[in-house]
Amino acid sequence: MSDDAKYATLLLVLFITACVAAIASLLVGPAAITFLDALAALFSEDSSAIASIVNEIRLPRTLLGILVGAILGLSGAVLQGYLRNPLAEPGVIGVSAAASLGAVFAIYTGLSALYPLALPLCALVSAGVAVVIIQVLAGRGASTLTIILAGVAVSSFAGAMTSLALNLSPNPFAALEIVFWLMGSLADRSMVHVQLSAPFIVLSMVVLLSLGRGLDALTLGEEVAGTLGINPRRLQVLAIFGTACGVGAATSVSGAIGFVGLVVPHVLRPLVGSKPSRLLAASALGGAVLVLAADVFVRAAFPEREFKLGVVTALIGAPFFLWLLMKHRRQIL
Repeated sequence: MSDDAKYATLLLVLFITACVAAIASLLVGPAAITFLDALAALFSEDSSAIASIVNEIRLPRTLLGILVGAILGLSGAVLQGYLRNPLAEPGVIGVSAAASLGAVFAIYTGLSALYPLALPLCALVSAGVAVVIIQVLAGRGASTLTIILAGVAVSSFAGAMTSLALNLSPNPFAALEIVFWLMGSLADRSMVHVQLSAPFIVLSMVVLLSLGRGLDALTLGEEVAGTLGINPRRLQVLAIFGTACGVGAATSVSGAIGFVGLVVPHVLRPLVGSKPSRLLAASALGGAVLVLAADVFVRAAFPEREFKLGVVTALIGAPFFLWLLMKHRRQIL
């Protein structure tokens, strides 16, 4: 079987797996609903209990699982390709921490209680501000190391401000709400959250998927990439802004869900070969599969007291990250 055929087969398997995970997401929950009932409810306009559960509770959660997982996996693959760092992931440029700070601000000031959409809107604005700050700190024609350091600075500042908000919060219930939100979850989301985040995530996915040729050329070095017609500055701007737009939108509605952008590209890279462009679509599908599967797991395994999604992905990702560090260390030695 040729490499192209293997790649097409992998994408097909990932797509089918994502569809199965999405169906499971629609079916799993406290209320037992069969596949045929769920399918009928999706195309039903009545106000029955089953239709309400599927369309108002489970469908938004499933759609957000697909969108959030896809953009996290895709952005991780792009950043690893652009920064040429196997340990890179969306959090490395500080966007997730900045978006979380915006959400914390909305909760701390009470804006989220006055206007429910204030939380995701503040998170989106905060993520956008973070990208501008990173570009200013990095400067024109910045190296990958400078971008990473700028992202670390933004992430550290956002984390410090979040801790300060928790420390100064006069209301213990607000502090508890902040902590729970920071854990990451898709529970209690509605179609309004989908409509708010989907345009940003889809736009960023289109931008990031278009960078495949540039990332392939970049593996040969920036000078060689330039001779092939690739503008390194344009590639940098699109990679950072595309990641920030999508990950910021995802974080604004789901909270902080870590390690997806790190784990998924590493698992799939041996299956797609050495071309970074082939990893992009595969990582998007793989990210959707991972987030949907983790979300189904927290609902099925702990129905009485649902675990936070970010906790589950961290339990998966942290040991994997340690294994990557040990593997990288052995390669250096």
